[in-house]
Amino acid sequence: MLLVLMLTSKGMAGVPRASLVVIAATLHQFDIPEAGLLLILGVDTFLDMGRSATNAVGNSIASAVVAKWEGELMSESEAKAHAAHLDAELERQNGDPAYGAGRATSA
Repeated sequence: MLLVLMLTSKGMAGVPRASLVVIAATLHQFDIPEAGLLLILGVDTFLDMGRSATNAVGNSIASAVVAKWEGELMSESEAKAHAAHLDAELERQNGDPAYGAGRATSA
């Protein structure tokens, strides 16, 4: 039963309420009545929030680690300089009525 649960739970981290489907399928496979699943239904909302938060934090950390390994992670001073450049570019776009004049829009 543990092996089946390990295999079926691999893709459920990013899917809301997927644990209920996995448990229902596993219970059916081992001829266990699905009535006990209703007891889990009320509590699973809170557990699902925890799983989703853990998944989001894990994905964020993994992205930062890969960016660091690849040399793409900006230092704080680089990030501030980049943000200032983007702000200046946005101000230039908002203040220049000719910006984007070469683009034709069709309705």
